[in-house]
Amino acid sequence: MDDYEYAFIETNSIRLHVVTAGDPNGKPALLLHGFPEFWYGWRDQIPALVAAGYRVIVPDQRGYNLSDKPRGVQSFQTEKLVRDVIGLLDHYRIEKVNLAGHDWDAAVAWSVATRFPDRVERLAILNVPHPAVMLATLRSSFRQMLKSWYIGLFQIPGLPDWVLRVNDYAAGRRLLVSSGKPDTFTPADLAKYKKAWAQPGAITAMINWYRAIFRERSVQQTDNRVHVPVLILWGKRDIALSAEMAQRSIELCDNGRLVFFENSSHWVQHDEPDEVNRQLIAFFNN
Repeated sequence: MDDYEYAFIETNSIRLHVVTAGDPNGKPALLLHGFPEFWYGWRDQIPALVAAGYRVIVPDQRGYNLSDKPRGVQSFQTEKLVRDVIGLLDHYRIEKVNLAGHDWDAAVAWSVATRFPDRVERLAILNVPHPAVMLATLRSSFRQMLKSWYIGLFQIPGLPDWVLRVNDYAAGRRLLVSSGKPDTFTPADLAKYKKAWAQPGAITAMINWYRAIFRERSVQQTDNRVHVPVLILWGKRDIALSAEMAQRSIELCDNGRLVFFENSSHWVQHDEPDEVNRQLIAFFNN
């Protein structure tokens, strides 16, 4: 990581901590992490993409690690999260980007691609369905509602914030370990996550992503289809998200391909880093 560059970038009225690596003249690849990670969630992908000639850009999303943590649930509405991404593209003077997202930020990546298709070259999604599919499934599937029980818990003011902080962030560490394979997260990884969670205001800001989605007024889109090329990589042993949603999501893509990882968890980029890297590079190179 000695050859990584670290900077604070002004975008959309906040400062994001951004890690960049690779040839500044290389094709740009923007990687968006999810909950409860930070830029380090792409630790296995950054070197591979750099070796393939890409200029890799990986922000700490707003509310996470070293990035700004604006107050209030309304600060984490989808429109603001999307504008953060567009602001980064504008800062780096990127006309079109190869975009990848995992977990919560896969949802943001979906939204960037549907709202600003002219800014996205190709879209790679890891283990999160298209937002329209997620919403429809939550309304119709009791099984998925049970899998998503924690979203309801996160709506309670103060309680989940305390639970995640208490006892040296033990609940957050258990969440990662229990949702992955036995070797998905090493003790060294968990120590880095704990340090990120300990940043002032980080836990509440991270949870506010979940609170905001239930309180914002939904933006009505005339077209939920994704017109840019899409690759979905999905670990089938995801304990929180049903794999059936992956197939429904690819059906909303004009040009999409779905790859299942039969023995991987929600953290597919950690469980199968070499194959995920191969898939991403082949897709972005196409």
